[in-house]
Amino acid sequence: MYAVVRRDLEMPPGKLSAQAGHAYTASLFECLDARPADALRYRRGENAGSKVTLYCRDESEIVMLAEKCALAGVPHALFTDVGHVLPPHFDGNPVITALGIGPLPRREAKPLVGRLKCV
Repeated sequence: MYAVVRRDLEMPPGKLSAQAGHAYTASLFECLDARPADALRYRRGENAGSKVTLYCRDESEIVMLAEKCALAGVPHALFTDVGHVLPPHFDGNPVITALGIGPLPRREAKPLVGRLKCV
């Protein structure tokens, strides 16, 4: 599974970890509905069960990546933080913070996330 977080939000480590965790969970729930066999393989550890957190530049890049996932038929979920205040980027208004992708085989993920850097 992959979580892609926005670098431009400059989230402290705890906030970044929480947002990535929300994205992983939301994407797994999406996978349970859309591709239950992949979710079961993930649960059984048949596709390694690893989680990788990656950076993207900004909101436009994360939305574009979500659109690519949709076109590819890959389970994914955009996560939006709402109501939290952490200046300067979080003022209580909705902010797209992370994108969960998968679980899916590495060969499906590579064209989508292969150029992104690890957190």
